[in-house]
Amino acid sequence: MSEKRAAIILAAGKGKRMKSDLPKVLHQISGRPMIEFLLDTLISIGLDKTIVVIGYKGELVQQALSRYPVEFAWQREQLGTGHAVQMTANQLADFEGTTLVAAGDVPYLSKQSITILFETHQKVGAAATCLSAIFDDPTGYGRVIREGNSDILREIVEHKDASAEVLAINEINSGTFCFDNKELFAALQEVNSNNTQGEYYLTDTVKIMHNKGLRVGVVTCENADEVRGVNSIDQLKELERKIQQK
Repeated sequence: MSEKRAAIILAAGKGKRMKSDLPKVLHQISGRPMIEFLLDTLISIGLDKTIVVIGYKGELVQQALSRYPVEFAWQREQLGTGHAVQMTANQLADFEGTTLVAAGDVPYLSKQSITILFETHQKVGAAATCLSAIFDDPTGYGRVIREGNSDILREIVEHKDASAEVLAINEINSGTFCFDNKELFAALQEVNSNNTQGEYYLTDTVKIMHNKGLRVGVVTCENADEVRGVNSIDQLKELERKIQQK
């Protein structure tokens, strides 16, 4: 019997730079809310459970996704990605298997990349596996710190907390992870908000798990454009253009 798989999609943000009152994930690409592209891909893979974390104007997201077989969790305060994932704790309390965490504003993750991430994670029995990418300009993204030249991930340092040495790294965290579900929620208990943003970062679970001697891996996405997030209307248009060209 294959291991059970769940997904948590982070979709609580407003997207301040989108210059609109819509929840960020409802901004459209080719006439459809961007989060639908990701959901379609996840449904094609076949998951046992999918939870969308909503916050800002969450009722609109619920309405938009009413035809999808998903559950919702509310993040009433925007306290970071780790806090967002914690809002699903009750729904995943008894879940044993692998939980994918993905961002609702990264619409073009491919079925191939997600499948490789799941398979690599399960094959080596990792506690967590991060999907990374190499960007010419990694500004704004968390940087991946490997154990030497290995596939072992030591930690992820957010851009705003990074030293000049870390900022020179061009391998970024895509925000897409596979976790052993039980280990994920155990590590989240230890995450604090001692950082420049005062937020609970999901990425801090990586260092917590690594320091416990658990295996944390990293898989690099072949097509970096797949993992580009959308933070502005310009980025949305640029991404739409790139995808239509493909």
